[in-house]
Parts: sequence; C-alpha cells; structure tokens
Amino acid sequence: MNLLPSGICFYLSVAICWMTAEVDASWWYMGTLGSQVMCDNIPGLVNKQRQLCRQHPKVMQAIGAGMKDWISECQHQFRNHRWNCNTTVREHSLFGRLLLRSSREVAFVYAISSAGVVYTLARACSQGDLDSCSCDPTKKGSSRDSKGSFDWGGCSDHVEHAMRFSQTFVDAKERKERDARALMNLHNNRAGRKAVKRFMTLECKCHGVSGSCSIRTCWLAMADFRRTGDHLRKRYNGAVQVAVNQYGTGFTAAHTHFKHPSKNDLVYFEDSPDYCIRDHESGSMGTGGRICNRTSRGMDGCEVMCCGRGYDTSRVSRTTKCECKFHWCCAVHCRDCQQQVDVHTCKGQT
Repeated sequence: MNLLPSGICFYLSVAICWMTAEVDASWWYMGTLGSQVMCDNIPGLVNKQRQLCRQHPKVMQAIGAGMKDWISECQHQFRNHRWNCNTTVREHSLFGRLLLRSSREVAFVYAISSAGVVYTLARACSQGDLDSCSCDPTKKGSSRDSKGSFDWGGCSDHVEHAMRFSQTFVDAKERKERDARALMNLHNNRAGRKAVKRFMTLECKCHGVSGSCSIRTCWLAMADFRRTGDHLRKRYNGAVQVAVNQYGTGFTAAHTHFKHPSKNDLVYFEDSPDYCIRDHESGSMGTGGRICNRTSRGMDGCEVMCCGRGYDTSRVSRTTKCECKFHWCCAVHCRDCQQQVDVHTCKGQT
C-alpha cells in the first residue's frame, strides 16, 4: 500500500525523484485498536479496504491481532542490526517517516507484513475462528507423493484463500495509486505472500497393523512463521535496487551490473541511511543506548553498532538458574543464583 503522496516524478530510465510531504496512515493501524476494530476510525484506508473491513469484521480483528506476530518476527530478524524494526506507537503507520524512503528496510516491512496477513488468516481459518473460511476444501480424495499414495484428511491450511484475501485487501491502495512507489510495494507484498506458501509441508499420520503405515492420511500445513522470516531476511540481504522501466509498468535493474529482479526478490529504489544517529527526516531512531557485544566483529559488535562513537559499560546483577539436580521421579530442582555481568551500551550522539 502506498504510504506516499502521489507527487512523484521519475526519469523513465534510471533516475527517480520523490516529492513527499508526510506519511499517510495505513491498515497497520488496526493493530493498535485490538479487538475493537472500527472501520470508519482507521485512517488511510481506501474505499475498497473500508468496504472489506465492514463486510468481514472478524477477519479484520484477526488481522489486527496478528500484527504483533509479524512485528515481533521483524524485530527478531533485525535484533542485531542498527535498524531494529522499531515501531512508533504514536504514528498511525507504526514506522513513521522511515516509510517515506523507498529503502530495502521498507521493502522488508511490506513483505513481512503481507506474509503476516496470509499466515494469520490461514491459521484462523484452520482453527475455525472465521465463518467465511475453514480448511482447504480442495484437499480431498487420494493423491501421491514420493513415498506412495495417501488419502487427504485432517485439516489442510487454506493458504490460497488467505493469499487471495490478502492480495485484495492489502494491495487495494497500491492498485488505486499505480505510481512508482505503488509498483514497488505491490512487488514486495507479493514476495511476502509467496514466502508463506513456499514452506507448506505435507504432514501425515500412519494407519495399519503395528504402525506399518500401509495407509496414510495427510494434510498440508504451514511451517512456523520463523521460516518465512528467515527466508525474507535472506531476500533482504540480496534485495535488488531497481528503477521503473520506460513504460512505467515494471522494473529494470538500477545499474547494469545488477541482476534483474525475480518475483521472489525484494526490490527498492533508494539507498538506506546508516541509522547511526536519530534523524526525524529519515525516520532513523539512532543507536544511542542500544546494547552491543564488545567482543563481536559483526553487526552487533560495539564498533559497528555504535558507529565509532564508543560505548558505556555498566555492571548489572542477573538471576540465573544454577546447581540444578534431578530428583526421582521426575523433577529438576535448581537454585536461583545472582550473577554480575557487564552490559555495554552505545554512547549517544554529541
């Protein structure tokens, strides 16, 4: 969904010029409303989204409740990164002015949020939480895999239904705008949806004499959302910088030595800020006060995380389990021990 005003001018070959004023709100705001989703009170929805919201209130409640899951996954994936997927509660868009920039971080946010809607809806359908859907009705009769024939049974996650609804609802704003940023958002939304389907697995239960597995009952189930998050993080690492093609309908690589993006790649237009210092214009929260690892040479290391500003060290007391003993039968008893540890935090900007 397009979180930018429509004032966008771009050269049809390689250059893109953005004329933005403020961050528009979005359906992400539903997560702050909890179960009391009021369609008319969600800023930034286009007519199609508001219509779907009124028609499917329980679906909207499920989407709102599931937002914490994809935000948590985003924060897990970037926990050791200068940008750590931090949200701004006071902003309707959750991510504030960060979304004004068409960066690879924004590409990841759109992909993981779109994937989160698919995962949340498919799970709600399978659990019987929604009247409009249930298990996948197409998974019936018999089929075959590499191990032989099996009968469809159990409850297969109806991912196709969740993907269709997600596409209709989440993409509605981009399909209305159809500008350069909308094309980017649509591409990353689709990559997120495809990532959930990518990790569907066939789970089976054996029947037969002494568990011989002469008869199998199987169903398709989504993998844990962590696998989708891991996959999209890898796509973030290999995201492709693009420009809009001369027809304004798709992308071309921004530089001749860049690969052409596939449907599974994340795409972005603009380079990211370094996220070192707090900057309202770019939406950077800075790394001042962030915990760092003094001995690491990676992104979580104090040298990288603190951007060369140095760090403060404080000694804190932590409670840990110690001297654990197994007691027959069947319990483990531990003592609570106090441990003094050094915590290193990045210095703020001066």
